[in-house]
Amino acid sequence: MRVRSVAYDCDVLVVGGGIVGLSTAYAITRAAPGTRVTVLEKEAGPARHQTGRNSGVIHSGIYYRPGSLKARYAVRGAAEMVKFCAEYDIDHAVTGKLIVATEREELPRLHALVQRGRENGIPVRELGAAQIAEYEPEVRGLAAIHVGTTGICDFAGVARRLGEASGAEIRYGAEAVAVDRRASLGVAVRTRAGDVVRGRVLVNCAGLYCDEVARLTGDSPGMRIVPFRGEYYSLARASLVRGLVYPVPDPAFPFLGVHLTRGVDGGVHVGPNAVPALAREGYGWGVVRPRELAGTLAWPGAWAIARRHWRYGAGELRRSLSKGAFTGAVRQLLPAVTEADLVPAGAGVRAQAVLRDGTLVDDFLIREGVRAVHVLNAPSPAATASLPIGREVARRALSALAEA
Repeated sequence: MRVRSVAYDCDVLVVGGGIVGLSTAYAITRAAPGTRVTVLEKEAGPARHQTGRNSGVIHSGIYYRPGSLKARYAVRGAAEMVKFCAEYDIDHAVTGKLIVATEREELPRLHALVQRGRENGIPVRELGAAQIAEYEPEVRGLAAIHVGTTGICDFAGVARRLGEASGAEIRYGAEAVAVDRRASLGVAVRTRAGDVVRGRVLVNCAGLYCDEVARLTGDSPGMRIVPFRGEYYSLARASLVRGLVYPVPDPAFPFLGVHLTRGVDGGVHVGPNAVPALAREGYGWGVVRPRELAGTLAWPGAWAIARRHWRYGAGELRRSLSKGAFTGAVRQLLPAVTEADLVPAGAGVRAQAVLRDGTLVDDFLIREGVRAVHVLNAPSPAATASLPIGREVARRALSALAEA
């Protein structure tokens, strides 16, 4: 088959209609007007998984290693996200947040966060125990820091607007099940419905399935997505919390601990914990997909995590199975809370990339193949950082398009 005989449906074919995929489409059409972009999304609408099931926090970037993609893109992305929401009239607010130390052994980690925040260019105010009440009268702790640039927004609304503003063709209900990539021709993706979509370059933003899409393309991702479910409650007495309250995170993990978040709807979300999910879209213990679970168990990195961090995992599992244990964790920050105050809410699943040796990939991971760009690790704060991530992926996709 000759190149000129191929009828391309688009120039860039994006797999995945979450906030990163739609931001990429938006960035491509802005950087190179006239570029034809098609987005394939297996669900009936955008942002149905990680994007639409997170806590809605615009992260400041304080947690992330200085110089890392997460740090640079979160700091830049937070400011851009607020501006985008204002421009397109999407619900948002810059609320600030407290990170609270409740145990003496957490104080050095809290101080390290102050230093990290300053290295990342983030304004931070240190608070003593008595000053915490200025921001959150019901919260108790030994010390805290206030991070003023943290905010909240409707990320699903952002994703929808990105899709609309991109001018891309977005095909919903189009799950990619096979990819035929030929270096001299481009890529052809077959959907579950039997349609074939042809493009010159593929961009893989498939989130929970990004490693599988990479393998379908013929590239070895060198990692495996291990899904972790985050379970949430809603706070019945929302008046107990004014804004956002976080514990001091354990630096050994990419999870931030059970926190309190007043959302754009005025309600307060409590959570999440982090437990292994039995399916990539395993939003409850009753959701089990044997093939996906077998794939996780076959990955050596999953067992290495279990051996290395079983104590941490046992605590998370206990809080998942016991509402009393979960309440106890919340009470460390908010002593007035009771079990009756916690009303079960929807869960999310984090697409965490894990290397063969059990290393939890702690930065955004973007890799390239022939006529392909793969986003292989983009959990939180990817929603916050989605505009800079989209530009970087777009840059690589357009470079591949120019070379095609």
